[in-house]
This record gives sequence, C-alpha cells and structure tokens, in this order.
Amino acid sequence: MNQFSAAQRSRVTIEDVARRAGVSKASVSRFIGEDRALLSDAIALRIEQAISALDYRPNQMARGLKRGRTRLIGMLVADIRNPYSIAVMHGVETACRQHGYSLVVCNTDRDDQQEARHLDNLRAYNIEGLIVNTLGHHLEQLQQLQQEMPMVLVDRKLDALHADLVGLDNPAAVHSAIEHLEQQGYRDLLLVSEPHDGTSSRLERSTAFAAEIARRPALRGQALATGAQLRQQLQAFLSAPGPGPKALFCANGVATLAATGALRELECPLFDGIGLIALDDLDWLPLVGSGITALAQPTAAIGASAFDCLRQRLQGDNGPVQVRDFAAQLIIRGSTQTAATAAARG
Repeated sequence: MNQFSAAQRSRVTIEDVARRAGVSKASVSRFIGEDRALLSDAIALRIEQAISALDYRPNQMARGLKRGRTRLIGMLVADIRNPYSIAVMHGVETACRQHGYSLVVCNTDRDDQQEARHLDNLRAYNIEGLIVNTLGHHLEQLQQLQQEMPMVLVDRKLDALHADLVGLDNPAAVHSAIEHLEQQGYRDLLLVSEPHDGTSSRLERSTAFAAEIARRPALRGQALATGAQLRQQLQAFLSAPGPGPKALFCANGVATLAATGALRELECPLFDGIGLIALDDLDWLPLVGSGITALAQPTAAIGASAFDCLRQRLQGDNGPVQVRDFAAQLIIRGSTQTAATAAARG
C-alpha cells in the first residue's frame, strides 16, 4: 500500500517517475503516450512500477494541449431536462468513449445569455469539435467556432450554418402516425406541439401534419401549442362536434406529458373515447392507462451518428454537407385501440 497523500500525489511529476525508474523523461512520455511500443519490455516494466509506486496521474489536458489535441468533444444542449436531449446525449457520450474521446456538455436552459457564455467556455476548453442542439440565437459565435473546428447539428437545422445535420425523418414519422390513426378509425385529429419558437423540427412536424390532413378527405385536423390554455383548448376540442372519433397526436415528449396531464385534469377516462399517439417513446408511456402508442426515435443511433459525422470531419473529410435522417418505429399500445374496437363492435 502506498503512503502518498492526495496532496503529495498531485505534486508527483513526470520527472519524479523518470528518476525513480532510472530512465529519461522522454521514455516516460512514450510510455504514457502513443509510442509505448518503442520501449523495451524491461524499461516499460520499470516505468510501470514507478508510476504505480508514486501513484502518478498524467495531466491529460496538458498533454493534449502540447500535442494540439485534447480529445474533448463539446455538446451544446438547449434543455437537458428534455428526455430526448438526455437520450441523444447518452448516445453521443457512448460513441465518444468508444473512440477515446471525452464529452463536455453545456446546457443553455433555453437562455440566450447562458448559451453565449457556454460558447465562450467551450472555446476555452480547447474542444476539437462541437455538437449543437439549440436554437442557435448566437449565430455569429457559432460561425466563428465553425471556422476553428468541425460542427454537427442534431435535430435542429440552422440555415446559416453549413454543417452536417443528424435527426429524425419528420415527414415520414408524421405520415406513419396519421396513417395509423386513420386505419384505427379516428377521424378528428388534434396536433399538440410545443410552441415552434424557431425550432425547425417542430415546424417540420406541424407542416407535415397539415399536409397529411389535406391529402386525406376523411380526416379533419387542427393544431395547438402547449401552454397555460391547453386544458381549456383540449376541452373545447373534445366537446365540439366532428366527423368521427377524436385523437391527439403529440409532437414530442414534452407535449405528450402536458396533454396527458390536461386530460387527467379534465377527468377524461384514458383512453375511452379519445385516442393518443406520441412522437418519442418515454419510459412512462406504457404505464398510462392501457399504454400510449408511440413513435420511438432511435436516439442512441442519432447520438452515435452525430459523433461519427464529427469524427469524419476531424479526420479530414471535406465532402459535401450530410443530412442523416433516421426513421421512427411505431409501437402500438392501447391508446389507439378504442376507435377500432368500437367500430368492430358496431
């Protein structure tokens, strides 16, 4: 058992290791770097024993800066409380770890000033590349960073940045949702979304919803945004006459939680007389009523693909900007079975 205190360990240097092992500092640097194969087995063993005895911890940041590489990837997230953001971030971090990189995550909390501070901090960390999932209200800073390092966008398109984009095939996902609802016998549909607020993915889903309704004469559709009036607006939708059974299409996990909470406040039996399908499959969806039908996003694959794009750019790929759209998976549960069951009984 070594007797070094934490303070003593922090003061152990590469010179101390070299002195104890009876080798040069260059040999120690080779051992802890990428040139260990250049050392003889005997020298490598002496260095390994010296490092163990002294409990030496190399300063990876300092070594990275000296070589011009930190092996750090930055990720700017709009809202770390959003389940989608957490899941994609996990996918990015897993891929980073598999390739010897570390991830620095900055949460803007949907605050423009916070985003500006984080962009400055990320530059100070000397990150090698940046993955962005924000509204991008500080385009000038992002454009400056893009001149210094590769950048990949996740979920949210920023037209002013010519960067690779990884996310969901939103029109295909909306098509799948509406087709399923129509096949199940629903005719009066309501899209529940968070306010667009410049978020390209939300706008794409709303636009695709309107297009799907327009091409299906048997359906009627309308849209509303989450907020303080959601409960009253849902009540109005439920009580209004329509062309047939009603269903909600919630455009993301946040909207699904808000809509489900509002339905409970209205004491609406879930899901008796109203269908519900969610874009994003969250852990709690199978637990509500007879389970909520969902379109699951492959968040792990999206995160891994974002890192893969970034790694390709870090390795010198100067090809055209890539757009990688992933397909959603329809998971059918009880929340979209009511209309079909009622029709069968009738």
